[in-house]
Amino acid sequence: MHREDWLVLIVNAALKAGKEILEVYSSDFGVESKSDNSPLTEADKRAHLAIVKALTSTGLPILSEEGSIPSHQERKNWSQFWMVDPLDGTKEFVSRNGEFTVNIALIENGTPTMGVIYIPVTQELYFSDKWAYKIENFKEAILAGSSLLKNAVQLPLPQTRTNYIMLGSRSHMNPQTEHYFKQQQELHKNLEINNVGSSLKFCRIAEGAADSYPRFSPTMEWDTAAGHAIVLATGCTVLNWETQKPLEYNKENLLNPWFFTHQLRGLDPEKGKIK
Repeated sequence: MHREDWLVLIVNAALKAGKEILEVYSSDFGVESKSDNSPLTEADKRAHLAIVKALTSTGLPILSEEGSIPSHQERKNWSQFWMVDPLDGTKEFVSRNGEFTVNIALIENGTPTMGVIYIPVTQELYFSDKWAYKIENFKEAILAGSSLLKNAVQLPLPQTRTNYIMLGSRSHMNPQTEHYFKQQQELHKNLEINNVGSSLKFCRIAEGAADSYPRFSPTMEWDTAAGHAIVLATGCTVLNWETQKPLEYNKENLLNPWFFTHQLRGLDPEKGKIK
């Protein structure tokens, strides 16, 4: 199977997962709590099963938030694998605000090299391999790579704004992030702060609708992998806040460090200055 086939496969897998999610979304669903007190719904489970069923044909390992997590002793030998968050933004799903996504990424030697983010409610699709693209009103299965690109626009999109937009999490704000935002607003009069749910923050940056996303609260690798792949394909960076090196994947501990995502017209995280 060629890379183009893989991309078509994960796009279709995300679409199938999105349909499963919307069936639950339109029902009177219940909410469970996982061991870390994060919410879990039938939509998470059904999306996970749909994606795993689709990706099994590739023969690559699958690491999903809703699946069993192999030991690092086993995972460290994976040169290629799929990183999956079947329903990113379960809190947004439960709140019924529409800001939740399906995330699938290909990880190669610790780096996300292919990604898909699908927004079921708005039917927007973001995807990347060498380049990043967006499709609006994505409803039907794709049969070949040529048809995938037919209705796609390459990212980033042209922008006319002159302000600098920084993104924060809608459901995971903390004092460290609030302090940083306040500090930056005092330094820069043209800075605007927007709070957005799930991996939509990466999508906004990839299309050029926002400039940066500092994250000073916990995330897992599956929360960022697909978004990381997509913004990388537009020339953006996702840096470990402390080391200023790219985020790494398939670590022994799958918890991400604090990180900072920004456009080439970025903000120096050490000096707090807009370039």
